[in-house]
Amino acid sequence: MRFRFAIPLLSMLAVVVLPFALPATAATSTQAPAFRLPDRDGGTVALDSLAAKVVLIDFWASWCEPCRKSFPWLSSLYQRYGSKGLVIVAINLDKSREPAESFLSKYPAPFRVAFDPAGKTAEQFHVRAMPTSFVLDDHRTILLTHPGFDPKKTDAIETLVREACEK
Repeated sequence: MRFRFAIPLLSMLAVVVLPFALPATAATSTQAPAFRLPDRDGGTVALDSLAAKVVLIDFWASWCEPCRKSFPWLSSLYQRYGSKGLVIVAINLDKSREPAESFLSKYPAPFRVAFDPAGKTAEQFHVRAMPTSFVLDDHRTILLTHPGFDPKKTDAIETLVREACEK
């Protein structure tokens, strides 16, 4: 009788904890869903219009503590590989733009920033953690999904980006 609640409790715990504990995963030839979102400059960012070898899409929010660590890394990654075909699109999920702009004043982004206050694009990508990054090849195939931010895993992501840019 004592264990009657153990299995449901463990199942719920696994659903909550596992996405944060799992390492970056290679995708299985899944195409990234198309999106069209407003950007910081009053224009739009559309996935199908990005002419690049590699696209890194990063979902983030101003309240996200790991995002404060990932943005400087994303900036340095963009500086190293932007001229080699890498496009980074950071998609903000805040309900209003003001907190995002405040965040960006502290953590500048030399890459594209788009806004998805309704979270529909994040739903299409099945985002479960903040931040979550997706690396896409030139055919918009998802090469990697990485929930969260762990500085110890950035070398592996950079290696994938570098190799994809060299193709």
